[in-house]
Amino acid sequence: MKKLLLIGILLLSLSCKGQFETSELKNNFTSEQIKDLKKMTSFFQNQICETKNSDFESCFSEILPDLVNNGWFPILNKVNFKEQQELYNSISPSTFNEIWEFGKMTIPKTGEEFKSLGSRYNGKYQKFVTEVGMKNPKIKEYSERLIASGDFETMGLLQSWVYHNPEYFDLNNPNIQLIISIHYLTQNDQQKRTDKWDSE
Repeated sequence: MKKLLLIGILLLSLSCKGQFETSELKNNFTSEQIKDLKKMTSFFQNQICETKNSDFESCFSEILPDLVNNGWFPILNKVNFKEQQELYNSISPSTFNEIWEFGKMTIPKTGEEFKSLGSRYNGKYQKFVTEVGMKNPKIKEYSERLIASGDFETMGLLQSWVYHNPEYFDLNNPNIQLIISIHYLTQNDQQKRTDKWDSE
């Protein structure tokens, strides 16, 4: 009986551990990087959830109509940028660098130059999104836009697609959760970062 109980506990812990692992994640990232990506998804979930016991699907579904009507402003109101920067410091630089790279944004009126976060060209994250898109036409379109522009679209297409085409966006799927998390964390960063561009 004790042996059966031990096997049951072991199986349960293994299934919980593997919940964030998909073939697309494993094909593109190391196990350490996957842990970082899980941490990022959990961070995003905790930021958007009103109650800490809620799951990703219920939390994102709750703010989705507001995202569709008001663009990414609900994200700006919910995601604390200081805590997001602490999240960056808690993950491996290699994970960060496979997702993002900094570019320069110039304010036309003043000529001031600031850092702006964009997609890492040909990084593991772009390859991951491309692979997810091989089985999902909406993610395929998203990945093509991501690669072509080098940036995460800001026109509100993602939330519109999730809202109007839920069959392509299983909010319990770790791949979809990660894509949504990275997308909105990037937009939060782009809107709130005030670091001046260092010309050196």
